[in-house]
Amino acid sequence: MSSNPVAETVASLMPRAKEELTELVAFRSVADFDQFPRSESEGAARWVADALAAEGFQDVALLDTPDGTQSVYGCLPGPQGAKTVLLYAHYDVQPPLDEAGWTTPPFELTERDGRWYGRGAADCKGGLIMHLLALRALKANGGVPVTVKVIAEGSEEMGTGGLERYAEEHPDLLEADTIVIGDAGNFRVGLPTVTSTLRGMTLVRVRIDTLAGNLHSGQFGGAAPDALAALVRVLDSLRAEDGSTTVDGLTTDTAWEGLQYDEEQFRQDAKVLDGVELIGSGTVADRIWARPAVTVLGIDCPPVVGATPSVQASARALISLRVPPGVDAAEATKLLQAHVEARTPWGARVSTEQIGQGQAFRADTTSPAYQAMADAMAVAYPGQRMQYAGQGGSIPLCNTLAALYPHAEILLIGLSEPEAQIHAVNESVSPEELERLSVAEALFLRNYAAS
Repeated sequence: MSSNPVAETVASLMPRAKEELTELVAFRSVADFDQFPRSESEGAARWVADALAAEGFQDVALLDTPDGTQSVYGCLPGPQGAKTVLLYAHYDVQPPLDEAGWTTPPFELTERDGRWYGRGAADCKGGLIMHLLALRALKANGGVPVTVKVIAEGSEEMGTGGLERYAEEHPDLLEADTIVIGDAGNFRVGLPTVTSTLRGMTLVRVRIDTLAGNLHSGQFGGAAPDALAALVRVLDSLRAEDGSTTVDGLTTDTAWEGLQYDEEQFRQDAKVLDGVELIGSGTVADRIWARPAVTVLGIDCPPVVGATPSVQASARALISLRVPPGVDAAEATKLLQAHVEARTPWGARVSTEQIGQGQAFRADTTSPAYQAMADAMAVAYPGQRMQYAGQGGSIPLCNTLAALYPHAEILLIGLSEPEAQIHAVNESVSPEELERLSVAEALFLRNYAAS
């Protein structure tokens, strides 16, 4: 990174950033209160609120959102007449999954091989630290030239829409000229990237019932309809022979125009086992950014250990469907439900329940804010030019904000590059990326103020 006062300040603040991220990662802030204590999320929210207050933010508040979680808000006034920038991140995290699969404890930030490991280190507690570093660097070098609002969400990973509904009920609260969503990531470490599209998503729970109760497979198997076998048939119908998603009525041949994803690089990033083929057709970018993708997230059925010789009376599955920009998530939900119901065999009773949904998003990359970010990233990443990429994940708040504030420019940056392994065991963040992106965000705020 070329020497400049902002970069030097951020570099000097990195030890403090590590200490703060260690404190924040220690909260088991999973917004599933059936499995994780509510007090952990509330503790993380208070940590964020205290951090904002310490930086001079005004009107710092813990917002009780309609889904029963808390988001944290604060406003740092800028010079009179200055533009307003909203900085977003979320403090809730995914469950750790198999804690025994972590090399080091998931809620203890641990440095290893040049990376910091811990649940939420990249997604997205590191994003909160990035915002703090950028603001501190500006304050140490002439001040923050814009009014800054910060919103830290408490249930983004659950997809329950609490902050979206709160924003709709309080439309003035998050209004801004530009919004920086700190929950995306570079295409790879060292390549500055803004995310220009997000796939939408829907979550559907499926239940199939065939019998009043389980039956002995020797006495009744062969004629008694097996609910688990029926469910397997349904789930298999959601994919073509090559693994492409096939939901009746859903378009699956859209092409991605922009940065391409080398297939061998994708295999490495995704840790695909030798000899195992990728699924789907088209380019990798087509498949992960421009086309729908179905994933079976879980199945309720007897585990192998302890299983009895029984024909199953009931079985359930949770299905995720990601949809690209241009596809309405609500319509996709209806198509998925209709497909499941139509493909259920043997007259089995089937019920579907939509439990989460978010619309896809496409940014306007021609706006002045994108030029300000491109100039900032060129300084933070010498010799590199800002790239535009899609992201297969969903951030439902983006569409809510775009609808509420159609004049606002929305940029997506963040720390979730492929090596971060977000949502998996051994999630980590690159401290070098945290440093560079904090510099980029600080310089962006300065550039944008002058634009």
